[in-house]
Amino acid sequence: MRTLHTYSAEQTRAVGRALGERAQPGTVIALEGDLGAGKTVLAKGIGDGLAVATRVTSPTFILLASHGGGRLPLWHADLYRLGDASEIEQLGLDEILEGDGVVVVEWAERFPEILPTDHLRVKLDGDGDERTLVLEATGPRHRPLEEAGGA
Repeated sequence: MRTLHTYSAEQTRAVGRALGERAQPGTVIALEGDLGAGKTVLAKGIGDGLAVATRVTSPTFILLASHGGGRLPLWHADLYRLGDASEIEQLGLDEILEGDGVVVVEWAERFPEILPTDHLRVKLDGDGDERTLVLEATGPRHRPLEEAGGA
């Protein structure tokens, strides 16, 4: 487990950029935190690190966005508005989680049972510019991301 502190949106985005630069096929990053904690800012940085061709925005209303043209494809999901796990299956997220892209899941704490056993959990806390990020690899495959998150 690694705890980081950021003091601006750009610093939070830079943590995401470091994660994106080190992500491998099949990387799953589960983002947890309250509204305004910086989940989408971190996801934008992951997109930067992967050099995706499209702009990463909050997928709250579309639920699942795909971003290609980078080193690896990025899938960005938002589980905030989902009522139950059956909706995840309708989105096809269960299949995407088993694919070769990078998957970022906002509000992952709502449906932790859908996540693979080995993923990177990032708990964000704070608002405004000051945030605390706790990175925890749940298995050996994601441990390098936990260690590199603050680079």
